[in-house]
Amino acid sequence: MEATAQEVAAWMVQEIRSMGQLHQSDAIAYVKAHFGESFVFVNENGNASLSKEVKKAFRKLHGGRIAWDRDGFLWAWT
Repeated sequence: MEATAQEVAAWMVQEIRSMGQLHQSDAIAYVKAHFGESFVFVNENGNASLSKEVKKAFRKLHGGRIAWDRDGFLWAWT
């Protein structure tokens, strides 16, 4: 059965809830391996990124309780 962006986002929120943070590189690797390549793309800067659908579902799920740390390339519980 195909995974959904909602399932990927739920995994991310759960991971951040339990670990306190989630590095983008770890998220990309896990999502590729467990949910599939369709949720990852290479952005205009040449970096791997999560799909817009995943990011949208992720924002809805965490409702502002998770912040992106631009310097550390990670998400963290606020």
